[in-house]
Amino acid sequence: MTSKLSPTSGTVMIVDDTPGNLALLSDTLSEAGYRVLVATDGLSALEQITYLKPDIILLDVMMPGIDGFETCNRLKASPETADIPVLFMTALSELDNLLRGFDEGAVDYIVKPIRPPEVLARVDVQLTQARNLRRAENALNHSPFSALATDPSGRITWLTPGGSRWLDEFRQTHVLTGENEVGAPLPKPLLEWFGARLAAAGKSDRDSFESRRAGVDFSARITPCQHADEYLLVLEKHSGTWDLDSVRQSLGLTFREAEILMWISRGKTNKEVGMILGSSPRTINKHLEHIFEKLGVVTRAAAVSMVLQRTPV
Repeated sequence: MTSKLSPTSGTVMIVDDTPGNLALLSDTLSEAGYRVLVATDGLSALEQITYLKPDIILLDVMMPGIDGFETCNRLKASPETADIPVLFMTALSELDNLLRGFDEGAVDYIVKPIRPPEVLARVDVQLTQARNLRRAENALNHSPFSALATDPSGRITWLTPGGSRWLDEFRQTHVLTGENEVGAPLPKPLLEWFGARLAAAGKSDRDSFESRRAGVDFSARITPCQHADEYLLVLEKHSGTWDLDSVRQSLGLTFREAEILMWISRGKTNKEVGMILGSSPRTINKHLEHIFEKLGVVTRAAAVSMVLQRTPV
């Protein structure tokens, strides 16, 4: 009997031209609480995904038309589908074929004949990793901080949407040209600081990058990264002054709520904001609850981020 979908279940697409495999996998995944999509070849899978994007794809290697490798290649070439985890299913035990699957962007593989417990375990692991990655990216995108990673030469190796926005605004205010994409170099002033920081082996007087243009403070600092040949840059942007009336009108806040958000964005605690505005911390906390409700957020960082994205502060 098919179990009811749990809150942690996801949507799995199975792409295989063998009816027996489709039936076995579909029953196994459905009974485990997953929503299942089915395609019998690569082209129909790609077409289906334009209408409904799965959370993970089980992809057969040998199929009529375009094979699994080409299907995976096309998925990873599109920004709309590049983040979907792909698990190859293959009866080919040769190392070269398995390595090619990873080269095309697959995260794991399943060797036929299919063993249901193994399929469920591998799907669960990959979905958990994908969800954790999305949570981290969402946290960065709704934080006053942004991030990017570079190689030792200062070329971008990883870039969040927030990091791209930071670079856009930095280039615009500093009248600089350049591309904000993986493989591109950092903007010149930031690149010069980054090079000097590495050359000084962490002993530079300029531990953090600071630049102020057009009333906006841009800052960056290097934090430890998992890979020895990669560096994580944490980016931050603050406006020197807030247009409180604009914030109030654009987000439906009271003037006092806009004031509180301004001080929160400057790192003040509820107690400190209360002292500045002549209110108790409890009153400030009540105001924050109303702000969160109006903006549809649950954290201070997310509220500040929404102001920075939607209003000219």
